[in-house]
Amino acid sequence: MLSSITIAKADTRLTKLKARRKLWLNVHLYLGLIAGAVLTVVGLTGSFAVFFVELQEILNPELALVSTPVEDRKKLRSLDEMVAAAESVKPLGSRFFKLYYPRRPDIAYKFLYFIRDDKQAKNGDGYYIFVDPYTAKVNGTQLYYLKDRYWGRPIVGFIMQLHWCLLQGRTGADINGILAAISIVSVLTGLILWWPLTGKFKQALTVKRNASVVRFNFDLHKTFGFYSAIVLLPVLFSGVYFNLPQQVNVLVNLFSPVNRPTAFNTIPAEIRSKPPQAGQQALSLSTVETIVQERYPSGHLWMLDGPKSPEGVYKVMKKDVTELSGFIGYRDIALDQYSGEIVKVYDKSTGSSGDIFLDWQWPLHSGYAFGWPGRMLVFFSGLACPVLYVTGVIRWLQKRRAKSAAAVIQAR
Repeated sequence: MLSSITIAKADTRLTKLKARRKLWLNVHLYLGLIAGAVLTVVGLTGSFAVFFVELQEILNPELALVSTPVEDRKKLRSLDEMVAAAESVKPLGSRFFKLYYPRRPDIAYKFLYFIRDDKQAKNGDGYYIFVDPYTAKVNGTQLYYLKDRYWGRPIVGFIMQLHWCLLQGRTGADINGILAAISIVSVLTGLILWWPLTGKFKQALTVKRNASVVRFNFDLHKTFGFYSAIVLLPVLFSGVYFNLPQQVNVLVNLFSPVNRPTAFNTIPAEIRSKPPQAGQQALSLSTVETIVQERYPSGHLWMLDGPKSPEGVYKVMKKDVTELSGFIGYRDIALDQYSGEIVKVYDKSTGSSGDIFLDWQWPLHSGYAFGWPGRMLVFFSGLACPVLYVTGVIRWLQKRRAKSAAAVIQAR
């Protein structure tokens, strides 16, 4: 039998743990109330953003899908022919910005053009031009990016901006990043509160059957919080990184040097093309594509960035480069726009531990690191955000009503 001293010590320890738990409960409560509403919006839009490519194809099939019959899809037209088709319908004053390669044979090539003309009212607006790769004919043009406003964009672009910056530009992105950091602390304190002091883990991991409304809400919040935390924590951290990259770089640099220039670009700004010789023109996209494919045949073409200035470089991005990694096999290649010389190659999953850690952030945030299972996990983690917020607020209101009722009884 346990001695009275042992029991007393156990009771004292449990009392201290409960007092500490109350402190964490207050931290969890107020952080949840501060960040929860925004996290609900960001989580829901993030769930849709996981499938933003597929959504565009579903919502705009007349643009994104090719109409060429399957039996006629024997050979792709040259990339230069597709560029010529896009150039023939591009908005006045616009310049080629980027090419998105199709993910399937029945998807059109998508060219992004931005208006670069200070004399135009629409200067800065961006347009997608969809080209059938089997006929080199334009499916249509879509206004995708409006420089001065968010309303009027296609629904997919609107959702992406709402997710990233709450429709408030750079300021909104900073706020979003700060709230994501607060949410990480909120999730961690929730895990502390979840931990069963009595060791009843089975009870902590399940929802009690035939429970009262109050108990059901409590169990739902608790179990959803625990299971979703496994995915939410890395997704939230990567969200902080994309919105506050410089601050995260400072943190990561404490543990390992970071050579990756930015969160969105692996090619340093100082990488430039050499001055062209007299009469020398920039290489065509077809030539650039051929050079890359001959030198680095592994993987699939994903994006091709055009030079943004006479000193700029072409940037070709490939994914599914399994020789690098089965999870984050991305390779970015920079080419001199005049000579075609490869001036920089960035292989993700290589370099310092800090670089590799940051290379993982986009594949984790999007779920692409683990294919469809990973994307579905990220999708459901976004849906968990409103569940956690609503059940948390209900729990808070329930406890407030209980305290008010107790106070009334004591006053009688």
